[in-house]
Amino acid sequence: MFQEMRRKRQALSQEEISDVLGKGTSGVLALSGVAGYPYAVPLSYVYDGAKIYFHCAKSGYKLDAIRGNGKASFCVVAQDQIVPEEYTTYFKSVIVFGQIEIIEEEGKKREAIEKLAAKYAPHEKEEKRREAIDREWENLCMLEMHIDYKTGKEAIELVKKNKKINSK
Repeated sequence: MFQEMRRKRQALSQEEISDVLGKGTSGVLALSGVAGYPYAVPLSYVYDGAKIYFHCAKSGYKLDAIRGNGKASFCVVAQDQIVPEEYTTYFKSVIVFGQIEIIEEEGKKREAIEKLAAKYAPHEKEEKRREAIDREWENLCMLEMHIDYKTGKEAIELVKKNKKINSK
């Protein structure tokens, strides 16, 4: 169903993909928008090793698009070093494909927002994070992305550099 990567040497392992998703701070969520136009929006997120969670307001274009078609892709760029003398970039990125659902169940919604809060405010006391969540709770919507497929790729220059390091 998903197309195989043409440049297999540049493919990231599943472990590297999980590392990129775990360490990333933002990505771009792509949805099918109104009248067939693609809709891509940058978002903060949390990856728990199995699913990706996002937060948003309880209404808006993003939710309308999800209700119309829950299929989505999400891209995280871990590295994008411009190398002008080579006319290229040394990049590392991941793309995830899956289905997004709006979390309706209160306990599941709270669990998801707590994961997100812990990621972005790791040194904050749990009680303080909980207070912040409670303040915004009524207007908060949480989204859960069930992953169907994930792939990652890095620049060939990084592959060659890592190969040299590992052969020493």
